[in-house]
Amino acid sequence: MCRKGAVVPVTAGRTGGRRALLVTGGAGFIGSAVIRQALSGDAWDIVNLDKLTYAGNLESLAEALRTAERGRYHFVHGDICDRDLVAEVFRAHRPDAVMHLAAESHVDRSIDGPSDFIRTNVHGTYTLLEVARAYRAEQEEGARRRFRFHHISTDEVFGSLGPEGRFTEESPYRPNSPYSATKASSDHLVRAWHHTFGLPVVTSNCSNNYGPFQFPEKLIPLMILNALDERPLPVYGRGDNVRDWLYVEDHADALLRILEEGEIGRSYNVGGRCELPNIDVVHAICDLLDELRPRRSSHRELVTFVADRPGHDQRYAIDATRIERELGWTPRETFASGLRKTVEWYIEHGDGWCARVQDGSCRRERLGDPARTRADAPDPGLPRAGGTASDEREEDMS
Repeated sequence: MCRKGAVVPVTAGRTGGRRALLVTGGAGFIGSAVIRQALSGDAWDIVNLDKLTYAGNLESLAEALRTAERGRYHFVHGDICDRDLVAEVFRAHRPDAVMHLAAESHVDRSIDGPSDFIRTNVHGTYTLLEVARAYRAEQEEGARRRFRFHHISTDEVFGSLGPEGRFTEESPYRPNSPYSATKASSDHLVRAWHHTFGLPVVTSNCSNNYGPFQFPEKLIPLMILNALDERPLPVYGRGDNVRDWLYVEDHADALLRILEEGEIGRSYNVGGRCELPNIDVVHAICDLLDELRPRRSSHRELVTFVADRPGHDQRYAIDATRIERELGWTPRETFASGLRKTVEWYIEHGDGWCARVQDGSCRRERLGDPARTRADAPDPGLPRAGGTASDEREEDMS
């Protein structure tokens, strides 16, 4: 493990013809899934740069690291807004590719405090792009040709859909929350650095992820853990907001496929082709818990409807035709199979991983409440460090 300010060079120890992949936000939900999958194969050595804020947890990688070959994984504790540190990571580890997942990603938190999202999602992405551009310029021709920068984003940048249609890669950007506005900004920066400076990039926009190791502020783990604790299951509005659900291991598979086979300068939508209203998701969780952890009456009785989120998008749906047709990727899990695996995992790990990640930063309370949302504090200036808080794209109370 390397701590900030003490980046240890490891390129001399690279073996087996593997390439080096720098993952930002690799201690987060999706980032850790990518690292687990990459380490299960033989193509990549991993450098994980993460600030370890509230949503980052190295315990999500513990089992993978126990079985991985020694020397294939290196952790750097640091902030993507710290340009000197990021440059040192590139110099020391000489990555062949970057997978940029680090982001502030909780919509409700962005309503409570947008400035952290601007720092991390906009300024942090800019910092990575600039360091990557300078690093690539110094490489020999073969390495420059092989280098890739994969930026992971969200379907929320496209705004809200009506009852028909799906987002394609050509859909116009219409972000409606501080979170999605900062992600849209980062997407535009990545596109500009490709077209203006020739940086070889690929971008992906995904739908709602779920699965094991997801931080308990998100919809599905929040409902599971609240139900197990006999606490209310808060559902925004009437519960009729529709989301497209994607199992996290399927997403990790798609991300590695895009990194390795995607066309430079191209974007790819990644979705599970599983649209469900939020209330149907909550009811499905309750029904599984009625089977696996029965109580005197159904867990559905715990459902409580609460005031809606400000600017709540009604419907998201991804058209994943491009990645299916061009890269041959399709999700393995149905929502039924993925949700069962997820519920069983949280039941099994409720007193372990789940208890340990709730260290006071997550009390399973409502965020983004219009009755208490404060004006964001004056911004002391974007260069102040933001962080690699989490990764893209999870979902809160939807």
